[in-house]
Amino acid sequence: MAARSTNPPVSFGLDRLATPIGIALLVTDAEGALRALDWADYEHRMRELLRLHYGAVDLSDQPAPAELRTGLSRYFEGDLGQLSGIAWRIAGTPFQQKVWTALAEIPAGTTMSYGALAARIETPRAIRAVGHANGSNPISVVLPCHRLIGADGSLVKYGGGLDRKRWLLRHEGVEI
Repeated sequence: MAARSTNPPVSFGLDRLATPIGIALLVTDAEGALRALDWADYEHRMRELLRLHYGAVDLSDQPAPAELRTGLSRYFEGDLGQLSGIAWRIAGTPFQQKVWTALAEIPAGTTMSYGALAARIETPRAIRAVGHANGSNPISVVLPCHRLIGADGSLVKYGGGLDRKRWLLRHEGVEI
C-alpha cells in the first residue's frame, strides 16, 4: 500500500476588529491580503469555509495590516468607499471567482437579486449556483454578499445573520 501524500496546512494570520455589529474575524495571508472576514459568533462557519477552500488551515494570532484595519474601521464609520481599496484573495472555482468578483462590483447603497447577478455574469439560468457561490463567500462585507436580496425585495439568507444584513444595508443607505 502506497503512502498517502498530505499537504502541510496553509498558514494564515487571524486578527479581531470591534465593529458596531460585533467582533469581526480577519484572516490574512503573508502578503496581507484578506482571505476571510466573518463574525466571532460564526467562527465555526468561517473555519469550515476556509477548510473547504484551502484544505487544512493553521490560523495564528497575527495583526492584520494597518491599512486593512483602517479601511474596515472607516467603512463602519460611514466612509463606504473604503471597501474597494481592500486587497483580497480567495481560492475557489472559476464560477465562484466570477460571482465573488461581481459581488465586489455592486455599489454600496445598491441591492441586486440573485437572478440579476446571474444575468450580469452571463449565466441567467444559474440563479441557484449564484446563491450557492454567494453562501460560500468567506469574505463578508468586503465581498458584499449582504447586497443580494430575493427577487421580491425580501431579505434572504446571510451567513452573519439577518440582523447584521439589515444593519449593513441600512448603514449603506438602503431602505428596507
